[in-house]
Amino acid sequence: MRNIWIICRRELNSYFTSPIAWLLLTMYSVIFGWIFWNFLAEFIKQGIDMEMMGQASPMNLNEQVIRPLLGTSSFLGLFMIPLISMRLFAEEKRNGTIELLATSPVHDIEIILGKWVAATLLYCWIIVFSSINFVFLFRYGNPDWKPMAVTFLGVFLQGAALLAVGTFISTLTKNQIIAGALTFGACLMLWVFSWVSSYDSSSWAQVFSYMSVITHFDAFDRGVLSTKDAIYYLSVIFLGLFFTARSMESLRWRS
Repeated sequence: MRNIWIICRRELNSYFTSPIAWLLLTMYSVIFGWIFWNFLAEFIKQGIDMEMMGQASPMNLNEQVIRPLLGTSSFLGLFMIPLISMRLFAEEKRNGTIELLATSPVHDIEIILGKWVAATLLYCWIIVFSSINFVFLFRYGNPDWKPMAVTFLGVFLQGAALLAVGTFISTLTKNQIIAGALTFGACLMLWVFSWVSSYDSSSWAQVFSYMSVITHFDAFDRGVLSTKDAIYYLSVIFLGLFFTARSMESLRWRS
């Protein structure tokens, strides 16, 4: 555990001593903030229009603002995750330090977990920092925090799973751009696999739909804590880190 934390801190320091973390934090916050204020403005406009028309239909802040906003946050992760994970091992290869890691007395799993945890913490920090916008909703409105917390859990699990995939892909090349492009392609495919179920109900279509990360995010998006969907994300994390360990093992043998 101590070695994992040391590697995690080293990786986080490298993120924040370079422009990567600050650039991602700024870009995501600006985009998320812009989407937030647009959703909120539309919600307020609908409320004013309904009041002027004399309609007393209740408006739901969670359904009309928070749920679509967090769903958009999940989609934005597709672009952010490759930028976070692409450097994890590719940069070590480019700098020639991967041999030092491979031949060090530290276990491969400690190296992998340290780097993956650092990437996941950065991802969480960006999400949490951008979610400061929700303070305005609690200050001037009365949203239900429980389904919001469940959706945040879904966003975290989905991001952690895709970061595990990106961690594995980063071990395959020393070029960060290639690693980022491959990770984006893999994440996008895991996202769009669910589309096939809209026009085909055969067994192969159901398998591809089940493999989609968005299929398992739907329950969290509705504020429902689903055990089977959480197990799916944990399984993707395990498989991503398992294949990363096998890739690291081959590097150790070659070193």
